[in-house]
Amino acid sequence: MSPNIPNLVYVVVIGVLFATGVTLLLERSLTRVLMGVILLGNGANLLLLTGGRAGGPPIVGTTAEEDMSDPLPQAMVLTAIVITLGMTAFLLALAYRSWHLNGHDEVQDDVEDRRIMELADRDEGPGTSDTDTADGGLEARVLATGAAEGVR
Repeated sequence: MSPNIPNLVYVVVIGVLFATGVTLLLERSLTRVLMGVILLGNGANLLLLTGGRAGGPPIVGTTAEEDMSDPLPQAMVLTAIVITLGMTAFLLALAYRSWHLNGHDEVQDDVEDRRIMELADRDEGPGTSDTDTADGGLEARVLATGAAEGVR
């Protein structure tokens, strides 16, 4: 019996779904993030299905053992469908709530993150800021923690 070689069309479609899904997942709009999760889920489903081989039903007595298809990829795809559906429902609720409260579904930067990014852009260390106090101050602690973790 020949090894299971996936069709080139499936491989290209899976690659496009993953690439597009990751690209959309990195956007700020929750609607685009939602579309990215859906595309990634569909790409994962196709990837799992290409792992199985076509054959007869896996029922003992009706099909010879070497001709049976593997039921594991099908079970994994059903699980992936449920997980993708749950993530879709959660992101839809999140996007709806954001639209209802703010009038848009764009994720905003955190104020503290923005301040730390500005300090990093100016390349100020913990001891060079005029907002530091004698006990170290919040800004010095945040910068020291970021420096300890290798964040710049």
